[in-house]
Amino acid sequence: MKIAFVTLGCKLNYAETSTYEREFVRNGLVPVSWDEDADIFLVNTCTVTEHSDKKCRNIIRKLHRLRPDAVIAVTGCYAQLQKDAIRKIEGVQYVFGADEKALVVPTVLSGIMKSGTEAVHGPAATDFFPAYSSGERTRSFLKVQDGCDYFCAYCTVPYARGRSRNAPIADIVAQAEEIASEGIREIVLTGVNTGDFGKSTGESFLDLLKALDKVKGIERYRISSIEPNLLTEPIVDWISSGTKFLPHFHIPLQSGSDTVLREMGRRYDTAAFEAKIKYIREKFEKPGGLKVFFGIDVIVGFPGETDGLFQETYRFLKDRIRPAFIHIFPYSRRKGTRAAARPDQVQDSVKTERAGILEKLSSELHNEFIASHKGMKAHVLFESSEKDGMMSGYTENYIRVERPFDTDMTGKIAEVIL
Repeated sequence: MKIAFVTLGCKLNYAETSTYEREFVRNGLVPVSWDEDADIFLVNTCTVTEHSDKKCRNIIRKLHRLRPDAVIAVTGCYAQLQKDAIRKIEGVQYVFGADEKALVVPTVLSGIMKSGTEAVHGPAATDFFPAYSSGERTRSFLKVQDGCDYFCAYCTVPYARGRSRNAPIADIVAQAEEIASEGIREIVLTGVNTGDFGKSTGESFLDLLKALDKVKGIERYRISSIEPNLLTEPIVDWISSGTKFLPHFHIPLQSGSDTVLREMGRRYDTAAFEAKIKYIREKFEKPGGLKVFFGIDVIVGFPGETDGLFQETYRFLKDRIRPAFIHIFPYSRRKGTRAAARPDQVQDSVKTERAGILEKLSSELHNEFIASHKGMKAHVLFESSEKDGMMSGYTENYIRVERPFDTDMTGKIAEVIL
């Protein structure tokens, strides 16, 4: 039987979909593209915005029109929060919430295989569903943590993903060793609130980093996203001391206005955020050397965000932080959150205008970051894909580099002059 996978949302979802795929393959199913003649569709959903919900529903309906007789199984965050609504969509046979991930493979297999369930090799149901992405020759996303205890005013993720939890360090190291055995050279650590690692095992995030640094075969690590209050000075000190962890940080700011940060329920202010960025730069950056890549998340149009408060965010990013890239998210009203009940909602047209202003700033900052490295030495891990006779890869500080395709260079780290 043939199975197709459709993944929406974050890299954590992609890591979990890859894990599902490996288990289905072990049980004899053949993975195909969604537009081929699949017998089964597995849709891993996202619910971070209203647009995400709509996209999930539309894709499910499209798959049913494409293959009316195919089995459709839906899982992920949207499935956790809107099970009844998804069950009503024509063609859906299975719905698994985010807390039922370990049941996806055995349940679907037992429902479609006439031989029964004795051939099932799916993972046992546990509180933490281990996962990592595969299929790429150079990089894997490794899930180290799930859930969130923060309950920010705008976010449904704690309701969709549950409370913060993780697997023991020993188990995650074993997965990293498995990834290394497949010839993958770089691992990106991912989670819902990655830096909160250790809540369920009494361990620490720094202990995890130190253990992973010893895994043979993995030469580079990145941290996909980490809260500024959890990226502590001891962590920065250790990473910058000469480890496999790279000068590339994805840190959510959400707003450059202290007024908005308080209304959001964030656990820091702009002064603390600015101090953290400054500290990291001082630890990593040397005269004539590579700069730290900072990717910063920002929400525009949070309820009560006036033009003046938005300008505070703009000036904070432009004058005080100057990140390499800004990830911009127009605020999305999510039912059940504190922000959704506020009467001072911002018009969609205003959100769009503000997002455009920050997109222009992000482009300017990114171009400036790239240009500042011209002539410098860097190390690039080249990927195996080819496009128009070229291959690409990323430096340690996440600058994308292209060169003519060379099979011998795939999956290898090469020193280049930018």
